[in-house]
Amino acid sequence: MHISRHPFGTIDWDRVAVTLHPGETGTAQWQTHNFGDVRVRRVSYSPGYLADHWCTKGHVLLCVEGSLRTELADGRTSTLDPGDCYTVGDDSEPHRSSTVTGATLFIVD
Repeated sequence: MHISRHPFGTIDWDRVAVTLHPGETGTAQWQTHNFGDVRVRRVSYSPGYLADHWCTKGHVLLCVEGSLRTELADGRTSTLDPGDCYTVGDDSEPHRSSTVTGATLFIVD
């Protein structure tokens, strides 16, 4: 990831528009801010959310609230609780998210 030159700034997430992304079950609410090629998001998954696709994008992901289960295409799983994070590179390991309780995440990709 390369963060291009830009001035210091802050993000007031309460002022960032929400876009809805339905999962196989449940819904993801994305709030997205772009800095050149870098995307910074606050994502909230509803209880019972299951992604409708396998993602191949690289991320740095921090679980802020709730609990997130990530399944890798090879069958491995990982659960993140508040304060836990994962990293994965572009085109490295397909993964998909789910949550029983709901989760709020901070994602940079």
